[in-house]
Amino acid sequence: MCPEKSDLFITVSLSGPTVTRRIEEMGDNLHQHLQTSAKKNCYFSLALDESNDVRDSAQLLIFIRGVNDYFEVTEELAALQSIKGTTTGADIYEKLCQTVNGLELDWAKLASVTTDGAPSMVGSKKGVIAHIKQEMDKHNHPHPITIHCLIHQQALCCKSLKWDSVMKIVVSCVNFIRVHALNHRQFQEFLSELNVAYEDAFLLSKNKEVPELNDAEWKWHLAFLTDITELLNSFNLQLQGKGKLICDMQSHVKAVEVKLGLLIKQVKEENFCHLPTSQNVLAEKPLVPFPNKTCVESLETLQKEFKFRFKELHLHEQDIQLFRNPFSVDIENVHTIYQMELAELQNCDSLKDAFKSSSLPNFYASHILISGTMHSKW
Repeated sequence: MCPEKSDLFITVSLSGPTVTRRIEEMGDNLHQHLQTSAKKNCYFSLALDESNDVRDSAQLLIFIRGVNDYFEVTEELAALQSIKGTTTGADIYEKLCQTVNGLELDWAKLASVTTDGAPSMVGSKKGVIAHIKQEMDKHNHPHPITIHCLIHQQALCCKSLKWDSVMKIVVSCVNFIRVHALNHRQFQEFLSELNVAYEDAFLLSKNKEVPELNDAEWKWHLAFLTDITELLNSFNLQLQGKGKLICDMQSHVKAVEVKLGLLIKQVKEENFCHLPTSQNVLAEKPLVPFPNKTCVESLETLQKEFKFRFKELHLHEQDIQLFRNPFSVDIENVHTIYQMELAELQNCDSLKDAFKSSSLPNFYASHILISGTMHSKW
């Protein structure tokens, strides 16, 4: 790397204290830049996640997303705080206050807080959210919107599918194949040559007996679980990514809830048009009928879990709809603090044109440029 500069590299001190000092200087510089950027935010939101590292030390991750007067959105890791001893709501709140105060943020500009849903985070009396609300009440600030991380909620929904009889065998087979690189390469070659997806011949060739692969009912369960897992994996990917808007994420949640309702009806009728793996098993004309009752019950459990886990999100549906499309809402049904600004917005032809041709962030940016101000945090 840069051989022509080797003489210069030799003169660079790489002693422990020197490297430590330079890392500290870079850290201080990054903190100053974040502090400067955060001060320009007219509103900001926080995301909190507490977990243990490999040494069982509690670590609190604090992320910040802010928007300035020109609707420029920034996302940064605000802090990684180590927590000694207990990890109660008060302990986490203390570290949060250190971060907020260290960045010289104004609590009045806090719009929302996202957490992992742990009792120490959302406890009604002693959780972090409760402490934040108490702080806001002291200064007569409105409470921030509180949301349980949607990706975490999706993962909890998936856990309601208790198919241990299938998963234990699948995990055992996968581990057997992946434990040795040679096994994995031979398995890939085996599938390529035979052009098959479900065969036990490879396992038998390795003296690995899996009687379940010859069990017709078990294969039904495997096929059905494969299809449902594919649906949930696609949903998970839709929720991921930088710059996701809450309105888009809510749309994905509602779409999956509708899909589950449709699947329940279709599975009851043994219609597998949206379950390709199950459709393939049916085409093989198995001797054992499709386990209709078990599969329908699993879908109904999953549906109930979605309604329970995402009910918090639906409580904010009116505000989310206002943000998604301010021209489609009835001004009489909007909170009074928004009505005057909304009256101007809905009757501005330039903004109507901008809304049709722009993304939401660009639209709201144009709103600021045209009206010259933005009074509400939505």
